[in-house]
This record gives sequence, structure tokens and C-alpha cells, in this order.
Amino acid sequence: MPAPAVLVRDLVKRYDGRPVVDGVGLVAERGAITAVLGPNGAGKTTTVECCEGLRSPDAGDVRVLGLDPVADAHELRPRVGVMLQDGGLPTGVRALEMLRHVASMYARPRDVGELSERLGLGAFARTTVRRLSGGQRQRLALAAAVVGRPEVLFLDEPSAGMDPQSRHAVWELVRELRADGVGIVLTTHLMDEAEDLADQVYVVDHGRVIAAGTTRALLESEHGVTAPGDGAVDRTVRFEAAAGLDLEDLRGSLPGSWTLVEARPGSYSLTGPADPGALVALTTWLAAHDVLATRVSVGRRTLEDVFLDLTGRHLR
Repeated sequence: MPAPAVLVRDLVKRYDGRPVVDGVGLVAERGAITAVLGPNGAGKTTTVECCEGLRSPDAGDVRVLGLDPVADAHELRPRVGVMLQDGGLPTGVRALEMLRHVASMYARPRDVGELSERLGLGAFARTTVRRLSGGQRQRLALAAAVVGRPEVLFLDEPSAGMDPQSRHAVWELVRELRADGVGIVLTTHLMDEAEDLADQVYVVDHGRVIAAGTTRALLESEHGVTAPGDGAVDRTVRFEAAAGLDLEDLRGSLPGSWTLVEARPGSYSLTGPADPGALVALTTWLAAHDVLATRVSVGRRTLEDVFLDLTGRHLR
């Protein structure tokens, strides 16, 4: 049986004696998208950099396609694609010229013209990298990461700075790569991107994995969204009203299985089993207290809701 795309066991990385990564373990399978999520400073970037061979672990074991990403870097380099958030691209060359140069370093590269068309690079093919917009650089960086037909692909914030059209083109390409058997490790702060793409999710905070599973499993966990025993995803009611509502009094009028938070001043989120009675109780309380709610929406709980429950709502 072939080794997983990426296997991490008990990874530790310290800076100035302080563990930034403290015992992380994860598995990214071939032909699957694995999202590694976490707040800023949580340790996810350092974890992925150890997998990419950019940093050496202080303890633990990291394997990419069964190989050590540091000791076996020469053997792995043709088999692994890396897209960094800052691009890591030479700034003085033209976009398409750079992509052709990268393609020339591989034995069996993708067709540069086809890839350029897929990612809309033609519009800025003769523009130097330094003059590209953030979204254009991201598309070029993705093209450079996949042109060599990697078996493992690391994507760091792949759609940051992109317009919706570009983002969906990138998502379509990433899904095709997964279908072709590529093991993809994705780091992103866009929870909808992770929820839409990922087969497996790891949430990292304070240098440790604090939750892992499929998106559905996380939504149905104790951190999310199911009424006990029914297996159904909870619903979330979001609304805006005057900041500083008496949440304790409002909670007292709601079914006990529902939770209520003020996500930010004047923006509220109410989550629990799909029960119309809770919505009636909410609107009754608002009317009794002469509170006008706006932007009321009812939907399912999302990965972002779970992420905030796990990692907290305070700024880092």
C-alpha cells in the first residue's frame, strides 16, 4: 500500500526555546484535500513548512510520499508543488516567461498554453511580476506550483486577493487535481473555501491539533451542530439589532438547547436544533422589548461557526 501524501507524527518545533508546534500529528491522503486551519500564530504555517522541507523539526517525524522532506529534498523536489502566500516569485521577469522557465525544469510538464488559459494568465502574460495585482500573482504562483504535475501540492491561501471569477477557476482546477490523485494540503483563513474543498480538516491552535475530521463530522461534533441522537445539522439564525442586548434575558426565553452569542457589536448568532418555535420565541422577545432586527437570515451552521467555537472570538 503506498504511503500517504503527508504523514506527521508528534511534530515539535521550537523558537527561542518556546514550542510553536507542540506534538502535532496529521495525515493527508493521496487524491484528497486536507485543510489545516488555525488563527494567526497557531503553528499551522510552521507545521506546513516542516512538511515542505523549509524547516527542520526539533522532534517528531514528517514524511512526504514516504520520504523525509529535508534529507530527501532532492528526490522529492520534482514530485512536490508548493504555492506560498507571498508567491516567492522573481519580480523582474514577465509572467509567462517565468512560467515557461519553471516548466522547462520538469521532465513531463503540463502544457503551459493550456494552463495559462485555464487560469487567465494571457491578460498579463507580458507584464512583469512586480506589476501584477495580488490576485494575478496568486494565479501565477498556482500555475508555477502545478505545472510540473506534482504528486503532492501545498497551497497557502491559494485564493487570497482573487475576485470571485478567479477564485472559482482556482477551485475547479484544485478539484481536478484531487480527482487525478494528487494529495493536496491547504491552509486558508477562508472558512468557506475549506468547507467547499476539503475532504479532511485539522484545526490547530497553540501548537496542537484541537479538532480533526471531515467537515460534516466537525459540524456534527460537540462543537457544532446536532441535536442529540437525530443526526441533523442545526440551524443558525443571524440578525442585526442594537448593540448590547440583554442576552441573559433573551436566552431565558429560548429553548434550552439553543445558544446565543453577540459575534460583534450589534451582530447576533442563534444556533440550535431546527425548531420553528425558537424563531417565534426570538421575534416575540424582540417585539416585547421594542427591538427592530434587520438582516435576519436562517441557515445551517458553518465551518466558520465551529472554528470560532474552538479557537475563540478574541483577536490574536
